[in-house]
Amino acid sequence: MTDPQPSTQTDQPVGDLVKQLSQQTSELARKEVELAKAELAQKGRQAGIGAGMFGAAGLFGIFAFAVLTTAAILALAIVLDAWLAAVIVGAAYAAIAGVLALTGKQRVEEATPPAPERTIKNVKEDVQWTKQRAQEARR
Repeated sequence: MTDPQPSTQTDQPVGDLVKQLSQQTSELARKEVELAKAELAQKGRQAGIGAGMFGAAGLFGIFAFAVLTTAAILALAIVLDAWLAAVIVGAAYAAIAGVLALTGKQRVEEATPPAPERTIKNVKEDVQWTKQRAQEARR
C-alpha cells in the first residue's frame, strides 16, 4: 500500500517544502536573468540608433558648412540668384542636422540608465513574496 499524498502544502514535510523553494528559486533566478538580458539588448539597440543619428547629424553639419562656404564664395562674386540658392540649401541642411541631433539625443536619453529596471522591480517583488511565504510557513 502507498502512503497517502498530503492534501495541502501546509501538510507537506519541511524537507519537501525546502526542495520546492530551492527549485522555484532557481527557476525564478534563471527567468529574471533572461529578462535582464532582453531588457539590456533593447536598451543597447536604442543607444545604437541614437548614436547613428548623432553621426548623421555630424554628416549633415559638414554638408551645411560646405554649402554655406560655397554661398559665401558666390556672394562675393555678386551673383544674387546663385548665392541665395546656396544659402537656402545650406539652411535646409542645418535644419536637418538640428532635427537629427535632437532626435538622437532623445533616443540616447531613453536608453539610459542601462540598468534593467523592470527586472530589478520584479526581483524586489519576488524577494518580498518569498519573505511573506517564509513568514507564513513559520506560523
